[in-house]
This record gives sequence, structure tokens and C-alpha cells, in this order.
Amino acid sequence: MSWQTYVDEHLMCEIEGNHLTSSAIIGHDATVWAQSNNFPQFKPEEIAAIMADFAEPGTLAPTGLHLGGVKYMVIQGEPGAVIRGKKGSGGVTVKKTSQALLIGIYDEPMTPGQCNMIVERLGDYLVDQGL
Repeated sequence: MSWQTYVDEHLMCEIEGNHLTSSAIIGHDATVWAQSNNFPQFKPEEIAAIMADFAEPGTLAPTGLHLGGVKYMVIQGEPGAVIRGKKGSGGVTVKKTSQALLIGIYDEPMTPGQCNMIVERLGDYLVDQGL
């Protein structure tokens, strides 16, 4: 299965009538493996900052998580595995696997829990597959 299929069929899937706004699978080195059409154009240093927070949890909390120039307030996550961010009525979930970051961005009416479930479920599957 191609990485684009994972984005199109798993990350951008419907859950209780809602969809993520955008999503991507990005390598630890900030290379895009696959992304939805409207995923924001991010800077490599934004991915580097996310990777730094996975290595040393809490480093993003003072500055926020930036993605495509949008700042998200960092909220609870799982140190070394998941970073969650909130901005207004939407937010972002980032799940780290051994080789990639799965990123889901949502807005209302999708709930944070629905976004977390979509991104983390696929991330857990990929981790189980050794990816």
C-alpha cells in the first residue's frame, strides 16, 4: 500500500460524519511521504522542533507547536509518542513512529478525541508493523 493511500483512506477517513481538515505522513528528516491536498506548507525547522520535543518532552510547551506558520498551544500528550496541540476550535495531533510523523489537523465539528483516535490508531498500527 502506498503512503498516499494511508493518508487518503485512513487519515482522511470519515468518523461519525467528520473528517480531518488535513493530514500528512512526514519522515523524521522533514521529507513528505504523503499528504492531503490542503496540508499546510511547513518549514523544516518546525518538524525539527517537533522531533526535539519527542526527544526531550516539554520543549515545545513554552513556545507552542508551529506548523505551516500556525501556532498551536501544546496540551497533554504521551511523552515521546504523541504531541497534541489546540488552536481555537481546532487543533493538531502528531504521532511518532520509528521512521515517520503522522500529523492530523482538525477543526469543529470534529472533536480532539476523534482526531486523536484517527491519527494514533494508524500510528500504533505502523509501529506494530515496524515502521
